[in-house]
Amino acid sequence: MKVALIGVGQAGGKLAEALATDERGRRAVTDVLAVNTATVDLQPLGIETLLVGEARANGHGVGGDNELGARVMNEDVAEVVEEVDVGPECDALLVVAGLGGGTGSGGAPILARELSQVYDRPVYALGVLPGHDEGALYQRNAGRSLKTLAREADSVLLVDNDAWRSAGESLDEGFTAINERIADRIGLLLAAGEGVAATEAESVVDASEIHNTLRGGRLAAVGYASAESSDQADENVTAITSATRNALLTGTSLPDATTAAAALLVVAGDPERISRRGVEAARSWLGDETGTMQVRGGDAPVDSDRLAALVLLGGVERSDRVQSFLDRASDAADRDTGEDATESVTSDDLDGLF
Repeated sequence: MKVALIGVGQAGGKLAEALATDERGRRAVTDVLAVNTATVDLQPLGIETLLVGEARANGHGVGGDNELGARVMNEDVAEVVEEVDVGPECDALLVVAGLGGGTGSGGAPILARELSQVYDRPVYALGVLPGHDEGALYQRNAGRSLKTLAREADSVLLVDNDAWRSAGESLDEGFTAINERIADRIGLLLAAGEGVAATEAESVVDASEIHNTLRGGRLAAVGYASAESSDQADENVTAITSATRNALLTGTSLPDATTAAAALLVVAGDPERISRRGVEAARSWLGDETGTMQVRGGDAPVDSDRLAALVLLGGVERSDRVQSFLDRASDAADRDTGEDATESVTSDDLDGLF
């Protein structure tokens, strides 16, 4: 699936760059832009950048104030949209942001809304949730941002900062590693069907497979795992099913999100090693485990002696992980204001969403 990529805020810009330069992901990225209110955060990036909010922030950022970040984006959003090159080959637009900061959490929903009004193709978001050890401000910002972003984007693919961070990593080391892991996994998903001849894959993953999976709900997650394989396809049934189980149960971007409205299984590896019986068994297990009858599938030819399973889950709104995050965001808002701020994070008008 070919996408135009817009990173908003510091985390969004770094992640957009990682996706655009990923070995697989760059095949699917038609255009990339990083948008920020802080000059210092744009300078190290090796992609096209745009400074917004100069009148309000003077190039120094918004200091974690996501309400100011939203106002800035609302004022300059036309300029941002004009800088994005959306050609006829583009299947979707992908807004990337960390949801805990100021510019990204405040600006991403505004940008998603504007892009949806301008273009007649899906607008997705890749949102990064703050980890447990990030401060109350980040939790509160992310709760408010997610509530709004889920309304404005066609689907929000969530990555929990705690999900792919290894034990012993510092916060900065963790962020760098997480960006690399996100780029690797999302890059594989986007590039799965790009430049693949019909003779190379039993079932090619095209944009429609991803669109239909994400239509299952407002929030999504992705899981990944790999396994050693034999050079004989018939001997790789267990390798494929095992990788699929690990991708869902221990390798998702949103821990414990194992209930979904729709799912997509992409099996990556040497086409000669992919067992069709293993793929069918994995798809059947995935449907049973997630509770959905909508399980799509496809192959991603990769030159490797390992087999990998990538699982895309659409409609994970009711997972325990989403609810625990909203509870944490609400608690953070309560501590910050000294009042019951639950309504600002989750309210009755979200009954159809969360």
